Amino acid sequence: MKIGLFYATSTGNTENMANEIKAQMGAMDITLENVCNAKSDAMQNYDALIMGISTWGDGDLQDDWEEYFENITAEGVGGKTVALFGLGDQEDYGDYFLNAMGTLHAKLVKLGANIVGNWPTDGYEFDDSTAVVDGMFVGLALDENNQDDLSADRIKEWVAQIRPHFS
Repeated sequence: MKIGLFYATSTGNTENMANEIKAQMGAMDITLENVCNAKSDAMQNYDALIMGISTWGDGDLQDDWEEYFENITAEGVGGKTVALFGLGDQEDYGDYFLNAMGTLHAKLVKLGANIVGNWPTDGYEFDDSTAVVDGMFVGLALDENNQDDLSADRIKEWVAQIRPHFS
């Protein structure tokens, strides 16, 4: 199975998490795709996808994702297994924690993607998030600003959960 791991980064945190997820996935055929360099139809080249997105300001998409967003189409994601991970700051932006992941999730569901990798909200302190559906985050929740010491263990546990969906 050919897997595309799409991400964008402004500070380097999302890229670092993407690299760690790729490493934890082991010998799987995973290609890292920074959306700032990705072709408009790049998602069509993969059997399955992992997407990493950070939330900025009042729940906004990271700039490169904002520009790439219109390239996410049913041809690229429909019927495919997709796992999401999001980065945000639950203390300073607790009213919008991981909203970009929620925005991406909503579009993917509308286009027919098969989302895997829900993550519990336990251990996080935030007021609101569009990335919470039925009491769970729609993907792995990471906070490199306040809980960076928990990221490695969270990634390891999440990858163990999603790996069977990608083989």
